[in-house]
This record gives sequence, C-alpha cells and structure tokens, in this order.
Amino acid sequence: MLQHLTKIAATAALLATPLATWAAGHTEYTIRATANSNENDEDYDGLVVFKNYVEAASNGRIAVELFIGTQLCATGAECLEGVSEGSIDVYISTSGGAAGIFPYIQVLDLPYLMSSDRVAEAVLSGDFVRTMRDKALEDSDNTIRLMTIGNTGGWRNFANTQRRVQTPADLAGLKLRTVVADLPVQLVESMGASATPIPWPELFTSLQTGVVEGTANGITDIMGMKFPDAGLQYLTLDGHSYMGALWWMNNQNFLAMPEDLRRVVVDGFAALQQATFASPKRKSIEAYEAFAAGGGDVYVPTPEEKAAFAAAAEPVQEWFRANVDGGSEMLDALIAAVADAEAEINAGYARDLN
Repeated sequence: MLQHLTKIAATAALLATPLATWAAGHTEYTIRATANSNENDEDYDGLVVFKNYVEAASNGRIAVELFIGTQLCATGAECLEGVSEGSIDVYISTSGGAAGIFPYIQVLDLPYLMSSDRVAEAVLSGDFVRTMRDKALEDSDNTIRLMTIGNTGGWRNFANTQRRVQTPADLAGLKLRTVVADLPVQLVESMGASATPIPWPELFTSLQTGVVEGTANGITDIMGMKFPDAGLQYLTLDGHSYMGALWWMNNQNFLAMPEDLRRVVVDGFAALQQATFASPKRKSIEAYEAFAAGGGDVYVPTPEEKAAFAAAAEPVQEWFRANVDGGSEMLDALIAAVADAEAEINAGYARDLN
C-alpha cells in the first residue's frame, strides 16, 4: 500500500512540474538572443513573444536565452561579428547599426518611400525581405541570415528645441543629430539643416547643452529617453521613414536544425514581427499624450507640406544609388515592393468601401 501511494505521489509531482522545467532536460538546441535595449523596448516585447512561441511549439526541444543590454556585445559591428562567428545566435539591429557591414540596408531609411503602417508591414512581410536576405548571405559568406524585419519605435519624425517646423524651410540652420551613418546626414543636409552625428547615449546631454537642437526619432523613443526634459518641445509628424528592426541569425546554427524545428523558428520570427508591429502603436498613444501634457507642440503637415518635404529629399535617393554599394538594386526592389503593396491595399479599398 505504501509503495502504491509513493508511486501516486511521484506521478502527481511529475504532473505538477511546469513544462519548461521538464523540457529543460530534453533541450536539443539553445538560441542565444540579444538586444542592445531594455525591457521597455519593442525589441524586448518581440523577444518575449519569440521565446514563448519557440519553446512551446518545439515542445521544449529549443530553449531561448535572452540577453538584454550589452552583456554579449555593445555595438552593431561587434554584435554582427558575434552572429557571424556563432557566439550569438540572434541579434536585432537598426539599419544604421548594420550599415557598416551591409550598407544597402540603409534603403529602409530613405525618406518618404512608404506612406503608412499598412504599406510598410506588407512590404516587410514579403519577398523584399528575402531579396535582402539573399544579398546579406552572399556578402557574409553565408554566415549572417536575415530572419525578419519588424519595427522599433514607429516612424521617424523631425523634433527640435527651437520652433514649430511646417516646411523644409523651417529646418534651415537647425543643428540636427543623426546616427553615425552617411544617409541620415544626406537627408538632414537636403533639408538645409546642419547634420551632427552623435551616439544615442549622448543625445540627451547634447540637446540639453545646445550641441544639437533637434533629432529625428519616434515618439516612444523621445519620451522613453525623457528628451522633453532636455528642451525638446516641437514635433512634426512628417513620418519620413519607418523605423525598421532587422533580426539576424547565425545561418549555420539555423540550418543545423531539422526542418520541423526550422519551421518553428521561422514561425517564431513571424510572431515576433507581429508583436513589434503592434507594440509601438499602443505605446505611442500614451507617449503622445504625455508629450502634449508637458507642453509639447505636435504638428501634422498638410498633404501639400508633406509633398514639399518629399520633394526636398529627392536628391537623397540619387545619392544612395550613386554612392552605396548595392544601393541601386535594393532601392529598385523596395520601390517595386511598395508599388505592389499599395496596389493590393487599393484593390481592397475598392471592395471594402462599397
């Protein structure tokens, strides 16, 4: 009788054990994923969704370890080197963070090519990403694989400490911070402003001390970094570029998995992408409210003013074609993908509005 009760107790204890605990002893593959951000960022939201999906859908055969911040690497170049070597399995970069290795990635920062979330999300869920993946694999000796492109922070908008900006002429003479990359410098200068490349961690102090007078960021980043406390009070919703988040994976480690687990990982990145598409939309609601409540000025350009911004930025596309290796090919691919997305959306309107 005692032996029977012992067996019952042991069985009950096993059933009460969480799946993750049981699965830990049955893990076949471990994915080490890192994001140089924090737990308030869309990147983290995406990784939590990815980890949960992959571990559950693989029935514990894949474990996902998250490293948030700079535990594994600190810069885009360093992190991508880790992905190439296999010491890091998954890494998320901005286009600026990967531009030193894959310069044509900056096509995502070209202004006024994508007009809405629906267009951007359609483009980044289609063959354009596969074209970019093939190019990156070729240029990295088949070591760095682009898995998906999500969003990090919504849309880039011009913001400054000095005055309301309604037209490109209002940007003339302003000292605007850019990332340390060529294309953003070209954009700022095309507007008649003065470009000042500054690392992200130094931006608050630079705004506060007047080293720069403005920047181009999404509202969640602006509020998350408390830039209004540094004097940033004017925001123009020109939406000149969608803030793409590029998710990279070591190609050899991905291909080493059997096909059923590769499918799980691909589906996991699809779930991650959807989470990063949605997260900035929700977070931006509170961010805009907080910006306005603090005395911030939010200006929405008219269609005519938006067209003037786009016209002023046209030389940036020609610069990109002439100066970025692989730029012309990637820009053509993006323009075609945008046209296809817009056509599909407009066809939907024709059916849904009548």
